[in-house]
Amino acid sequence: MPNSESPVARLFTPIRLRLWARLRLLRVRLKQIEPTNQIVLWLIAIVVGVVTGHAITLFRAAIPFLQTIFYGTTDEMIHTVAGALPWYLVLLIPVLGGLIVGVILTRFTPDGKARGVADVIHAAALGGGRVNRRVGIGSALAALVTLSTGGSTGREGPAVHIGAVIASWVSDRLKAPDVAARDILGCAAAAAVSASFNAPIAGALFALEVVLRHYALHAFGPIVIASVAGAVVSRIHHGNVTEYALPVHTLGFYQEMPAFLLLGVVCGLTAVVMMRTIFFAEGIGDRVQRLLHIPRWLRPAVAGFVLGLIALEFPHIIGVGYETTTLALKSELALTTAVIFAVVKVIAVAATFSGHMGGGIFSPALMLGALTGTAFGSIAIDVFPSVAGSQGLYALAGTGAVAAAVLGAPISSTLIVFELTGDWQAGIAVMVAISSASVVADRLVARSFFLTQLERDGLKLAYGPQDYLARTLKVTHVMRLRGAENGASDSACWELHRQGAYLRRNDTLEHALPLLERVKGSFLPVVDEPAEEGGEPELLGAVFHVDALRAYSRCLEDELREEHG
Repeated sequence: MPNSESPVARLFTPIRLRLWARLRLLRVRLKQIEPTNQIVLWLIAIVVGVVTGHAITLFRAAIPFLQTIFYGTTDEMIHTVAGALPWYLVLLIPVLGGLIVGVILTRFTPDGKARGVADVIHAAALGGGRVNRRVGIGSALAALVTLSTGGSTGREGPAVHIGAVIASWVSDRLKAPDVAARDILGCAAAAAVSASFNAPIAGALFALEVVLRHYALHAFGPIVIASVAGAVVSRIHHGNVTEYALPVHTLGFYQEMPAFLLLGVVCGLTAVVMMRTIFFAEGIGDRVQRLLHIPRWLRPAVAGFVLGLIALEFPHIIGVGYETTTLALKSELALTTAVIFAVVKVIAVAATFSGHMGGGIFSPALMLGALTGTAFGSIAIDVFPSVAGSQGLYALAGTGAVAAAVLGAPISSTLIVFELTGDWQAGIAVMVAISSASVVADRLVARSFFLTQLERDGLKLAYGPQDYLARTLKVTHVMRLRGAENGASDSACWELHRQGAYLRRNDTLEHALPLLERVKGSFLPVVDEPAEEGGEPELLGAVFHVDALRAYSRCLEDELREEHG
């Protein structure tokens, strides 16, 4: 049979084959690299930071592009432009966006819910540093549509989850162990925040404080490198500019400190109201969906209709809210306007989240904080005109205070406010407000919005690894098999089974340890329940109390070694 290749193709065939062979060799060598090696981890951090930075830059660019298609302008002027649009467009655009979001989430997720920062925290704690990539892609697309069609959320949650998807892919390709995968996840989270807000310092600390929830030295270096890489990519595309261009504030009177301390208390309460309103609205949405048999794909559209109705009178709730936040920071909102806008914003954010539309909580928290600070500052200036400073300074402190209370991240919130505004002169006021707001919120919620989300799903991560590590250990991994020399006798196991003191194959130590304490015995049998009703269970073995405690202790030691390594 004659050779069908052209002369040119035959000429380049040896070159192509050699190139392909070298690529395969490089791939094999990359797989042989140990990701826990610090030098290798730093190189991975740079790559992850650059890739994540470009992904977030593309995500950022797509939002104003779609907003221009739907509303004719970007978020910086969306409040003004939306107010001049025909009423039916203001009402229908969020509904259309909700329909698209519903279809996307039904296609890509098992439960019709968009994922965010809480799921990345869960992946770091219990998921081996990996998220579901298909679900993550669907959530990013849903958030993009939500932010472009009137959803009242932010872009940091989707950005962090996009970074987590990239990190998970890298970890899977390198077959990274869980410790290295968690570090790579932290690198991606840092780069995502850094690229999204041009805030490299806050990005690194956000990954350590919120996602990994520890400051281990082995993670610090790579995460900082990745955050810087993400910021460099962002500045190449957007320039070295802050999100909000503001006049520099100075703290003229130290007598104002009590006022900022009180502002923090008010902001902490405001953050708690915002979080509880969101969770209350989600509960209402679940009950209405069950009662009216609303399909999952239609729920975001219903939320979009609610947002459209609100936007007819208050178009400032559309999108991330940069225009309104900037007006508050520049002291261009009156007291009554700021209060009304704050109340309506909370309702709009709650409607968006209850509709499972996707997006983040950080930008709404900034806007609510700016409005709260503006209202507080207006009152303070009226009551103490000779002592109180500028209204804009109170608004700036309010942004950090509400954000810190919502995120449960006082350190990274302090720094991100500085990096977003470029105003380092007002640091004392911001820090004082954040400190009191964080204390108030910590007393009333489970540490943060994200950890409260996880706790509502049955995952208690707020109080440390001792509360959640036991659920990672299955009883089948620590049990002594039936018939083993050091195992339990069949008769003793069946006697405990008749008393109802036994474990199932899929149980974890979270269930086993309390049960062992209650029965006051040295072991519990593990059985495999019959598939058919009336069938006989199969005895697999027994979990001894000493083995369970030893496995739990070893798991805690590994966790502490990782945190303090």
